[in-house]
Amino acid sequence: MRLETERLILRPWEDRDRAPLAAILGDPQVRRYYPGTATPEEVNAQIDNAIAKTAEFGFHLGAVEHRADGKLIGLLGLGRLSDLMIETIPGHPLVEIGWQLDKAYWGQGLAPEGARACLAYAWTELGLPEVIAYTAAINTPSQRVMEKIGMRRDPDDDFAHPKIAEGHPLRQHVVYRIRRPE
Repeated sequence: MRLETERLILRPWEDRDRAPLAAILGDPQVRRYYPGTATPEEVNAQIDNAIAKTAEFGFHLGAVEHRADGKLIGLLGLGRLSDLMIETIPGHPLVEIGWQLDKAYWGQGLAPEGARACLAYAWTELGLPEVIAYTAAINTPSQRVMEKIGMRRDPDDDFAHPKIAEGHPLRQHVVYRIRRPE
């Protein structure tokens, strides 16, 4: 899957993306709503997993390149949820949309821009009936992006993340959903 917007190129992962993504996901501010920063080894495993899921399902979270400077600025896209998350999230959704961008590119509307392109692809090319997004309940910046792209939250869908310890401030998660337009 390769998508282009006015300011972004959403594309499959390449080996040249590994070090830049490790720098982005190694930043404590970028990962403030995750239990910790990602090590280069974890980033490599994440990219390898995305490549494998793309081969299996035809899509997964990919690289985001800024058109103006050609720089990798993070990850964004549609992803097949893990079996654990399918079982955990009410309604057992199959596909999520997600993003993590370099902090130098925050506040410019890039996440909603890329996410809208992914949703259009989900509806027209993949024929998906629904896409969800989930995040820590305290992650209001991502929730604002979800709302900007037309997603809606139902508090009945909220859940405790099974991989985050009880009592941890990031354990409670919210779910946003959007259905394919009729």
